Amino acid sequence: MAIGSHRLAQQGAITKRMTAIEEMAGMDVLCSDKTGTLTLNKLTVDKNLIEVFPKDADKDTVMLLAARASRVENQDAIDACIVNMLGDPKEARAGIQEVHFLPFNPVEKRTAITYIDDKGNWHRASKGAPEQIIELCELKGDIRKKSLDIIDGYANRGLRSLAVARQTVPEKSKESDGSPWEFVGLLPLFDPPRHDSAETIRKALDLGVNVKMITGDQLAIGKETARRLGMGTNMYPSSALLGEHKDAAIASIPVDELIEKADGFAGVFPEHKYEIVKKLQERNHICGMTGDGVNDAPALKKADIGIAVDDATDAARSASDIVLTEPGLSVIVSAVLTSRAIFQRMKNYTIYAVSITIRVVMGFMLIALIWKFDFSPFMVLIIAILNDGTIMTISKDRVKPSPLPDSWKLKEIFATGVVLGTYQAIMTVVFFYLAADTDFFSENFHVRSIRNSPTELTAALYLQVSIISQALIFVTRSRSWSFVERPGLMLVGAFFAAQLVATVLAVYANWEFARIKGVGWGWAAVIWIYTIITYIPLDILKFIIRFALSGRAWDSMIQNKTAFTTKKDYGRGEREAQWALAQRTLHGLQTPENTGLFNDKNYRELSEIAEQAKRRAEVARLRELHTLKGHVESVVKLKGLDIETIQQHYTV
Repeated sequence: MAIGSHRLAQQGAITKRMTAIEEMAGMDVLCSDKTGTLTLNKLTVDKNLIEVFPKDADKDTVMLLAARASRVENQDAIDACIVNMLGDPKEARAGIQEVHFLPFNPVEKRTAITYIDDKGNWHRASKGAPEQIIELCELKGDIRKKSLDIIDGYANRGLRSLAVARQTVPEKSKESDGSPWEFVGLLPLFDPPRHDSAETIRKALDLGVNVKMITGDQLAIGKETARRLGMGTNMYPSSALLGEHKDAAIASIPVDELIEKADGFAGVFPEHKYEIVKKLQERNHICGMTGDGVNDAPALKKADIGIAVDDATDAARSASDIVLTEPGLSVIVSAVLTSRAIFQRMKNYTIYAVSITIRVVMGFMLIALIWKFDFSPFMVLIIAILNDGTIMTISKDRVKPSPLPDSWKLKEIFATGVVLGTYQAIMTVVFFYLAADTDFFSENFHVRSIRNSPTELTAALYLQVSIISQALIFVTRSRSWSFVERPGLMLVGAFFAAQLVATVLAVYANWEFARIKGVGWGWAAVIWIYTIITYIPLDILKFIIRFALSGRAWDSMIQNKTAFTTKKDYGRGEREAQWALAQRTLHGLQTPENTGLFNDKNYRELSEIAEQAKRRAEVARLRELHTLKGHVESVVKLKGLDIETIQQHYTV
């Protein structure tokens, strides 16, 4: 884990809690912020789309008032965007004296400034979330309807709205309420998606991690951003979390089920994030949550893996388990892959440790009980030292990360360990029987008999146990055939170095205190051949165990037999689905499930939630593809261009 933590830090993810690596390997839901994580958080304002409401104001007036209601130092992304839109940023405070500034907070969702102009008159200017400014100005009737329609129009184009208001303060006191607020205008803000967000989300879905967008923006903005990123657009407003949605069909769905099936939520407050994490955990999901603010701290603490993004506050970093040093979601997906590789090494070692313990204890116990043979304790110590030296290199072994969220499958681990350990113990007993009670090796390999030499039997038994014990690591570290998945060079080097030492000891050692005498190179070669032959069935046993524990063994024997099946309509629906899949493949219509990062059929069993999210994301990507392609072709037709000539100059 320490080595893995160092590797994660190199990738831009600093681990504060070691066990977070293990939990990230099993993470199946990631709740991600939109602003700054999925998007660049580099806002721009389109002046042509600014809407002005008072007759005595223009677009420059709206921009100036918004800039005055912004900080000129320690700016956030919105303040920097607004102030930089002026010809000279100094204009934001030119000709006025600042009396009081109300900073942004997630409850009021607005900023405000009280200032004195060059004539000595007191004024206030405020900018913030449209719904807050509309309520502040108490808009009603046609003006309210007009403003809401403009906001919806912005949102449908993926643009955030920023409202601006002003008032005079006749009392000339910062504590006074002042005259009624006047609604001045609306500014459209565009926050472009990160260039790698769409590809990163696709990779996350292929890895079985369902990404949910959690944003404080409007629902239409969230859906438009999700569409651009190739995510599903099954998003809901924060009111749905409280069961207060106006749509009766949505309000009737249990909140925990709604959260599980949704692709995201809009208009979310920090307390909603905590509730989302809590409900997902109640549905037995391992949930990750990204956050950057003080108010995100409770949700980050509640999540199984709290992730503080690169510009997070100290409070968010303190509550998190992992701190990112680079922006974007790609760092998180890289960390997931690295965590799964680390977890895979841990699981490989656990299976090996269980197997080797059973193998050594059972093997030597049976030999001692049946033949009353006392194996040298010193040679057991030598076996343990060489084994430990080899197994240490597994921390840097080359492994294939699981393409699905991984977890401690104790049934599989112990079943594999018990079966493989028992098999190896039996093979050791059989070897000792052939060497001590028969002339099998002498007759077939023409080596001298060691039946009556306990010291030479000790040497032969030591070499057989040493080789097969360490060779077991190559079986436990692989998901497929052990000779197909190439191990790390360090592991291979350590194995051969340890076995060279073991072979030399078995051939030349003549230690009376250890009751061992070398058996020569002939017997060493025979033992290596015997070990290699008995090694081959280990992979087959591993596959049988996995197949039996998956439940497919029962399906193959019983459920696939139509006469005995318990499936509805004798499995007719399943057979029709298989026929439809075959027809799609025959006509080149490959299904989305077969186009992921990993095509190993052992890993195609995605969870239902991840599978549904993949389908929704695929629909969104196809809709975006056809929208862009149709737009390009319509422009080409309008301009009278030759599409064949310029085909190579644009990509969709």
